[in-house]
Amino acid sequence: MYQILKTEGRAKRAQLETVHGTIQTPVFMNVGTAAAIKGAVSTEDLDGIKTQVELSNTYHLHVRPGDLIIRQLVGLHKFMSWEKPILTDSGGFQVFSLAVLRRIKEEGVYFHSHVDGRKIFMGPEESMQIQSNLASTIAMAFDECPSSVADRRYVEASVARTARWLERCRREMDRLNSLEDTINKKQLLFGINQGAIYDDIRIDHAKRIAETACDGYALGGLAVGESHEQMYHVIEETVPYLPQDKPTYLMGVGTPANILEAVERGVDFFDCVYPTRNGRHGHLYTNHGKINLFNAKYELDERPIEEGCSCPACRRYSKAYIRHLLKAKEMLGMRLCVLHNLYFYNTMMEEIRQALDEGRFAAYKKQKLDGMTNR
Repeated sequence: MYQILKTEGRAKRAQLETVHGTIQTPVFMNVGTAAAIKGAVSTEDLDGIKTQVELSNTYHLHVRPGDLIIRQLVGLHKFMSWEKPILTDSGGFQVFSLAVLRRIKEEGVYFHSHVDGRKIFMGPEESMQIQSNLASTIAMAFDECPSSVADRRYVEASVARTARWLERCRREMDRLNSLEDTINKKQLLFGINQGAIYDDIRIDHAKRIAETACDGYALGGLAVGESHEQMYHVIEETVPYLPQDKPTYLMGVGTPANILEAVERGVDFFDCVYPTRNGRHGHLYTNHGKINLFNAKYELDERPIEEGCSCPACRRYSKAYIRHLLKAKEMLGMRLCVLHNLYFYNTMMEEIRQALDEGRFAAYKKQKLDGMTNR
């Protein structure tokens, strides 16, 4: 059950009750594509850095180790020793990102595995079956993610197919959840809105998928080539046409500024690889902007990454030491940077929730953005 606790303008402070616990929103989901956060971060670590939801990828887990193997091991939660909610992406984004390896038809998508080249077919039913085997808390509908700058006629045809696929996903999810041997019979389904940067296509699609009873709705196909201003415009125009009594999820976005802007426009679920990817390269988020630990000025810096931060890196280690680890290619350096960045994101979401609870989100957003841009 999704319950809105407070609003400020379009911004929502809510909670979603699931079989694996209650998610407080707005929330940032920490991305563990292959059932692990890149950078040697354990599920035990995730508890210590305020993670509420872990996100894994259907396509990648289907390819390796195989969803049937994970099913035999009683699902993803037991497999990776994580009891809190897990969201699995449907594999639809790989239809976009692996363009040279796939062929799209009405029945689904024909792939060649990026690992060993073997042929794979995935349609709406197959995606639901794989996600049911994984037994995640939230399954995403199978969709095509057209480029944000794709030709209008192509986008119209793609979005119409995605709407038809959602109806097939809903039927298959209902069937799977009714089976006696299904691991998670209360698996939730989120539908996905597409339409590139065409307002009318986005709005029409939002209205259509709202007719399919989903547990939440996502905005897909953004942050893949359009400007920030175009993305904010699409969010602003589309969100009002998605069911307001269900969670709204902005897929694959983004920077701290992107998140603050999207919360203001009514979004309450987020995920992005930025904090982990940037962390592995020594790029760190702070309340005073982003820093690059490879810069020579940190060679003798005995201070933590950010004064007052309570993450595992800042509690004990200096910038100078972590910089040395990165330069020496020691795994600990990457690990500490990833932990700091995820802690920063998760703490920011906690601050957003508190600001919404106290009716001061607009002031918080301005203060946060000013701090990060006026170094």
